[in-house]
Amino acid sequence: MKPGMNKILGIETSCDETSVAILSEGRVCANIITSQIVHKEYGGVVPELASRAHVKMIVPIMNAALAQAGFSLKDIDAIAAVYGPGLVGALLVGLNYGKALAWSRQLPFIGVNHMEGHVYSIFLEDEKPEYPFICLTVSGGHTDLIYVKEPLTYELLGRTRDDAAGEAFDKVAKMLGIGYPGGPEIDKLARTGNPDAINFPRSYAQAEHYDFSFSGLKTAVLYYLRDRNLLARDGAPVAQSPELNDICASFQQAVVDTLVEKTRRAATDYDVKHVAIVGGVSANSRLREVFTSMASRNNIHVYFPRLEYCTDNAAMAAYAGWLRLLNGETSPASLAAVPNLNIV
Repeated sequence: MKPGMNKILGIETSCDETSVAILSEGRVCANIITSQIVHKEYGGVVPELASRAHVKMIVPIMNAALAQAGFSLKDIDAIAAVYGPGLVGALLVGLNYGKALAWSRQLPFIGVNHMEGHVYSIFLEDEKPEYPFICLTVSGGHTDLIYVKEPLTYELLGRTRDDAAGEAFDKVAKMLGIGYPGGPEIDKLARTGNPDAINFPRSYAQAEHYDFSFSGLKTAVLYYLRDRNLLARDGAPVAQSPELNDICASFQQAVVDTLVEKTRRAATDYDVKHVAIVGGVSANSRLREVFTSMASRNNIHVYFPRLEYCTDNAAMAAYAGWLRLLNGETSPASLAAVPNLNIV
């Protein structure tokens, strides 16, 4: 990357958020995100609808980002776009638009790993972790525990063996009939519930490895609801049940306990004093509360992105792309979308 080439336009279309951001010298000048509400009535993301929405929104979102930053395309020095993991049709919209834009302007282009973007979402903040640090990436599609040795160098310590934490939130919310996405709804209801009311299992919490599992917890909630005739029927919520808030709080606490204990042990084992919690589930209020308490007791510095950077966004993609470009990397025009791309 040539000196002075520091204005990066980033594109994120891996799932159901269309986002374009512009960074200058690693600082966010614009970060426009549009979430697709069409999926709410289906209780989950419909890939074909997501792709069509990205096609419709990508140009207006880019124009809005340029306007917010006060730039035009002639001011942009490089283009970064996410190429995986994610829904292949959705990925192709942003990836191909980014490649075409770079080609038309004769600009460097870099494909970005969506998960690497989440790792560096915390670097969009003024207060940044020091290397090496432990990063817990926890979202609807992933639950990964990563040892970040130095910039762009990772060791995967553990990941979920079945459902991701965010996926478990969504599935339990569907059982309860409280809407999609499930994470924010469960978080809200849990605030007035008793997290100790029901002793749901903490799978693998004390196991020697760093992997996670949330399918057993999800099944335990299913059996609990079924045995008490509390399962949502035909989308009707069980809001009349006095237990609803306690169920949400107890389920949420089981997820949080597992995430916190695994991360704490990794930080201890690797003698690391800086921990970053990123991804959509990092917005959860109880998760932040318990992690902050654990960090205080163990002399650990814990970092969370602001809510805007927790969910999928192009600012994190632009930052990760900027680091790759500074490292002298670019991607070919033949770069394909990789829906199952891993960070390591």
